[in-house]
Amino acid sequence: MMARSESDALMKATRKAKRLTHEQVADMAGISRPRYREIEAGSSAARTTTLINIARAIGLELMLIPQAMVPAVDASLRPNDDFDDLPAFVANPDGERGD
Repeated sequence: MMARSESDALMKATRKAKRLTHEQVADMAGISRPRYREIEAGSSAARTTTLINIARAIGLELMLIPQAMVPAVDASLRPNDDFDDLPAFVANPDGERGD
């Protein structure tokens, strides 16, 4: 699970990588520039709908997942640098297509 400071840092890094200004993201998310800056800096909390709008404005998707699935999602997001690791889950373990 991502801590608030991590999500704030991700928001900022993603905005900068896309070369967007605070004002551009705020406009796309439907909030004021000062409000966006407070949220990105972590000095102000935001409603879930506001976070969804900000995430979509910078090309991210905010998702809620069951807590029991967090380890599987975390494992699927790790880089595949260890070939001995097996996937956290497989849709069709026998390799058969579901057609």
